[in-house]
Amino acid sequence: MAELSDLRQQIDAIDARIFELFSERTKVAEEVASYKRDNGMRVLDPSRERAKVADAAGRVPEDLSTYAQVLMELLMEASRARQHELLDDPSDDPVLAKIEAARKNTPELFPPSAHVSCQGVEGAYSQIAAEKIFKRPLISYSPTFDGVFRSVEQGLAQYGVLPLENSTAGSVNQMFDLMMEHSFYIVRSTRVKVDHNLLANPGSTLEGIRDVYSHEQAINQCSEFLSGLPDVRVHVCENTAVAAERVAESGRTDVAALSSLPCASLYGLEVLSSSVQDRDNNYTRFACISKKLEIYPGANRASLMIVLPHVPGALYKLLAKFYALDINLLKLESRPIPERDFEFMFYFDIECPAAAPEFLSLMSTLESLCQEYRYLGSYAEVL
Repeated sequence: MAELSDLRQQIDAIDARIFELFSERTKVAEEVASYKRDNGMRVLDPSRERAKVADAAGRVPEDLSTYAQVLMELLMEASRARQHELLDDPSDDPVLAKIEAARKNTPELFPPSAHVSCQGVEGAYSQIAAEKIFKRPLISYSPTFDGVFRSVEQGLAQYGVLPLENSTAGSVNQMFDLMMEHSFYIVRSTRVKVDHNLLANPGSTLEGIRDVYSHEQAINQCSEFLSGLPDVRVHVCENTAVAAERVAESGRTDVAALSSLPCASLYGLEVLSSSVQDRDNNYTRFACISKKLEIYPGANRASLMIVLPHVPGALYKLLAKFYALDINLLKLESRPIPERDFEFMFYFDIECPAAAPEFLSLMSTLESLCQEYRYLGSYAEVL
């Protein structure tokens, strides 16, 4: 039997030949780029790439076929990236062309003031988020999340601010369902510290409370506190600020709301218990959406909605692409697609500047990996 050192020398020699061939392949790819430029051809050729991947599987033993396919995809990824770099022209891809146009046409500074739509009423956490994103927002309120999307789509508001996820209770599932129905782009995001308080009308006592109102997420975030109130009925309403407003309007002393501290002074309520959330490190992440694509300087995040083919390895191949390009995945969420049996939409948040060549390479290859996809924008998060 050969010594380990001898076997390693053989592997090193094989690796050296592989990298020599890789360099040679890249040079040929540069000639391909020149040919495509001269003949008005697109960089991406999905049918050829599918054929090459299928061919790779048949060139190795069956137990290595998957690895061979991944290797071939990585080789084509590198080739495609090099061709894009040499051509320096994203116009052959409509999404890339739109991204490039947005980067050129978006002002350098984010607007300090704008007409912004939020869900709920005065005092809502969405209002707090809007005031973090904009210095002087003109805020109008919609009773529903769907109404915020529609306000932006119809041009009734320049921007909309909507909750995406909470560090304790997780994603706002309704939001991801609505995102599949509406056309929009994310231009900013921010996180708001959530501090829930039990608010009631003057003269109320904790022992006398029989009904508590709040948003479903707030109720989930305060489950431990609520479990200590065995005789209390919990009711879900549209918004934590709406809950405070309803309690104030009722005039009753046996009802309370889980809401923010500003809502106490806003609606003339008293704090029966403060900071009743299960965890003090409790944040909700909000997205600022617009009708048109705007990519401001410093945009280092991007969001995608992707539907993959219902075949083995589809998600793996996509995740391998992120890995190959060294793109950090910040969030992966799956939601069932309405009226489609056992089909899912995947929502991705990635960490990658819009100007980075890795981002260009990713966007140029999504079409070959996905059944359908939507680019939701590149943006920065305001802390």
